[in-house]
Amino acid sequence: MSYPANKPRYAARLNAFKPLAEGRGIAGMIAAAARVEGMDAADLNYPDHFEGRPAREIGEMLRDNGLGLNGLAMRYYSDPAFAIGAFTNPDPATRRKAIDLTKQGLDALAEMGGGVMTLWMGQDGFDYALQADYARLWADTLDALAEVSAHNRDLQIAIEYKPNEPRAFALMPDMATTLLAIRDVGAKNLGVTVDFAHVLYANEMPAHVAYLAQRHAKILGVHLNDGYGKRDDGLMAGTVHPVATVELFVQLHRMGYDGVVYFDTFPDHSGLNPIEEGRTNILLIERLRTIAAELAESSELSDLLQKQNAALTQRLIAERLYGGVIPDGR
Repeated sequence: MSYPANKPRYAARLNAFKPLAEGRGIAGMIAAAARVEGMDAADLNYPDHFEGRPAREIGEMLRDNGLGLNGLAMRYYSDPAFAIGAFTNPDPATRRKAIDLTKQGLDALAEMGGGVMTLWMGQDGFDYALQADYARLWADTLDALAEVSAHNRDLQIAIEYKPNEPRAFALMPDMATTLLAIRDVGAKNLGVTVDFAHVLYANEMPAHVAYLAQRHAKILGVHLNDGYGKRDDGLMAGTVHPVATVELFVQLHRMGYDGVVYFDTFPDHSGLNPIEEGRTNILLIERLRTIAAELAESSELSDLLQKQNAALTQRLIAERLYGGVIPDGR
């Protein structure tokens, strides 16, 4: 495989490599991820991956292992007080703590030369009817997003939505709600991360939400994985929904998205070797991206899509996925 020089293409979820860290913590995870051919970047969680280590030192670890920094992702589970909410916490002091922690993460990101901070606000939501004032939850979240977006306008802030977990209902459960929040905040550096498995169990189609994100905001990250649409399975990319994965890349190709693809997969849940799992992710997605690039330039596909002729588009994709030539029957 060959990639553009000095341009990262695939990023690893470092926690997937914990079993191979050999007691070395984040240093061991970075070293293990670097053993995956074609994996040339990584995402780090803030603050848990930074405990006891300055940002500069972690940046040096990445460089020493031949990995670029894709970005940082905020994690609000480090403080038990955030269990009932980070940006939506009913206690103003705890809410302030979450906002200030995010600003510290942004400062670390800037120090390391990164450009994108991903916000997964899993603790912000509710579990019961008559538990929360929805207007208050929404207002507090928008205020927090506005403040962290203004902290450093040179950095991009990506919202990674998810229907639920750990809360029964997330405040940002789908693309439509996320885009409403981005519109309300109005910050130019605020956008969306499209996570394939999250999209599936939000009962959405990945290519469709990618189009909506780009039309009404911007796509700042793509998390690839797969699943059965019931939860965040974190399976290897393209293993359950290869056609939907190809369609997503057709859409991204047509929109000109050229950012890093981050594999948000969970090899530890299935007892897989994370290095072999990472290699499989890259091999499968390289194949599906190649197919998608060809289809994105295909006038035949464009014509069939305009006619909404699903019977013939499925033959078209089947030829490329499974080989051989399928008679068109027309």
